[in-house]
Order: sequence, then C-alpha cells, then structure tokens
Amino acid sequence: MAETKPSLKLELQELLLVGLGAVPGALLRWQVALHLRDQNLLVNVLGAALLGLLAGLPAAPRRQLLLGIGFCGSVTTFSSWMLAAMKDLSSGDWAAALGLIGLTLGLGLGAAALGFSLGRQLKPPGPPQSPT
Repeated sequence: MAETKPSLKLELQELLLVGLGAVPGALLRWQVALHLRDQNLLVNVLGAALLGLLAGLPAAPRRQLLLGIGFCGSVTTFSSWMLAAMKDLSSGDWAAALGLIGLTLGLGLGAAALGFSLGRQLKPPGPPQSPT
C-alpha cells in the first residue's frame, strides 16, 4: 500500500502551527534564562509536564504541532541542558553535573507521568456502553 504525501498546503499549515508555538516558547525560555541562573531544570521539568498532559489528552494533531512540537520543543532544550552539565564537568563540579542530570531525568519523568495521568483523567467520557 502506497503512502499518500500530504499536500503542500497542509504542510505549510502544519509548519505555521509549529512556528506559532515555537516563538512564544523560545521567548519564554529566553526570559527565564535572563532572570534565573539555573533555568534548565525548571523549564525542562515544566515542559515535560505539559508535554505529558498533551499526550494524555485525546488525539489532536494540530494541538500537538502547536503546543507539543512548537511550544514545548522550544521552551525545553536538550542541548542547553547538556551544555550546562558540560560546563559543570569542565570546571570540576561533578556533583553539580550529576545532580542536574539526575534531577532533570527523575523529575522530568515524574512530571511527564503526572501530566499524562492528568490528561487521561481530563478525557471526555465516551458514549455509554450497553450491557451485552
């Protein structure tokens, strides 16, 4: 079975959704970085919670493009997280680097799981099931 390629119009609409989500995410990330020294943990954990929530909600491809890929993708950054850990390692502060890595992974997974669970609970109930 051959896959159908989305039309150029659809691809441009999807690109616009990602861009519309990415701009406020990047601006928020920038502002957090200006005002908080150790922002990586905060934005990555909050982003994981929001992405978990979105994943737990009923499927909505446009919402996922706008908020999941666009907003969460730009507010949370793996590269900034790794750079912060690398800077700690290069200055000999292994405890800070391992703490940042461990806390981000642990809290991020927990936040994503909590968000996902909340999203599942927010799903509208399906039609009533008739007894068989």
